[in-house]
Amino acid sequence: MTEATDNRVLQVAGYIEAHAEQPLSLAELAERAALSSFHFQRSFKALLGVTPKQFQHAVRLQKLRQSLQQGDAVLDAIYAAGFGSSSRVYEKLPENLGVTPSVLRQGGKGLEIYFALRETRFGHLLMAATDRGVCCVQLADSFTELLEALHQSFPNAELMTTPDSMDTELDKWMAALEAFLQHGGPQPQVPVQLFGTAFQTRVWQFLTRIGCGQHLSYKEVAQGIGAPSAHRAVANACGANKLAVLIPCHRVLRGDGSLGGYRWGEQRKRALLAMEEGLACEH
Repeated sequence: MTEATDNRVLQVAGYIEAHAEQPLSLAELAERAALSSFHFQRSFKALLGVTPKQFQHAVRLQKLRQSLQQGDAVLDAIYAAGFGSSSRVYEKLPENLGVTPSVLRQGGKGLEIYFALRETRFGHLLMAATDRGVCCVQLADSFTELLEALHQSFPNAELMTTPDSMDTELDKWMAALEAFLQHGGPQPQVPVQLFGTAFQTRVWQFLTRIGCGQHLSYKEVAQGIGAPSAHRAVANACGANKLAVLIPCHRVLRGDGSLGGYRWGEQRKRALLAMEEGLACEH
C-alpha cells in the first residue's frame, strides 16, 4: 500500500467511528476511499488488523456499553448503538485460545486476540487479551489509533471484537480498569501476559509494586531490580511497555523529578499522576 492509500483508509476509519450507528455498506466506504471494494477491504485489514465491519461492530459495542452505563433502557441502547435487534447480545467468549511466547515473537502468528474499546477521561482506551490474560492496553485520541497500535504489536494475530455479552472476563477486566481511571481505585487486579526480554519483564514486574500515588526515578527502579547501573535500560523498558496503567510506568520519573517520556503522551502521564496524588487509591 502507498502512503496516500493508507491515509485515505485511515480517513474512512475515522468516518466509521463517527457514524458507527448508521448502516455503512462496503461499497459506500470503498467509494469514500477511492478504491474498489476488494482493495479497500484488503487495505483496511492490512492496516488495522480487522475488517471495516468488525471495526464498526467494535465501536457500536462501545456505544452500547456507554449508553447502558448512563442508565438508558437496554432496548433503547441497543437500537441507538446501531444494532438491529437484541438477538446477538448474549454470546460467550470461546475457550482454549492457547498461546505461547514463541507465537508472540512471530508477531502473534496463529494467535486469537480479543479486544474491547472504551472512552475515558484520559482518552480512548483499548484492552486486548487471550484467555490467559491481558496482553495489551493502549490509550489514544481515537479508536483508529488504538487499532493501529494493537495491530503493530501483533501484526500476524487474528484480532476479534469481544462477543456482545456483558459478562465476559475481558469485560470485567476492562470495567476494573475503567473504575480506576474514573475514580482512582481500587487498583486494577487483572491477569496479564508479559512478552518481552528477561530484563524488561523484571522491570515491569517491579513497577507493579510501586504504589498508587507514589513514584520512583529510573535509577531507583534500576537499584530495585539489582542492576544499579542500568537506569537507561530501565527507561527503555518503560518505553516498551504495552500495558498502560496496569504496568504503571507513569509512576517512574527522571532523577530531577521531571516527567520524562511516556508512550501515551506526557500530558496523560501528568494527568494520571495528578489523579493518583489527589485520591486515596485503594490496594
